[in-house]
Amino acid sequence: MKESGIDPDIYTHNILIDGLCKSGRLIDAIEIFQDLSDKGYGPNVRTYNIIINGFCKEGLFEEALALLSKMEGNGCLPNAVTFETVIRALFEKDENDMAEKLLREMVARGLLN
Repeated sequence: MKESGIDPDIYTHNILIDGLCKSGRLIDAIEIFQDLSDKGYGPNVRTYNIIINGFCKEGLFEEALALLSKMEGNGCLPNAVTFETVIRALFEKDENDMAEKLLREMVARGLLN
């Protein structure tokens, strides 16, 4: 794309990041994610959700929770998918207290129907 003079947009980056996460190349995905911010592209909720899911699949819950907190500081509000991704992963790893805390936060934000 770049050789053809086409700048990849956030959606293209999301596809690339998602593919890297799914193929187990989380470090490469994180590098691209960080590069987005450095280049002035604001990661959207989908971008954050992809990386948070990647962290959860690797059992990196502290990193997932830290990124969840950082989202709002960067002006991107987490949605139901964001919370559900982390909550589901926490329950699967028997981190029930943290999962229930996030579930309560999700309810308080009106993200649970």
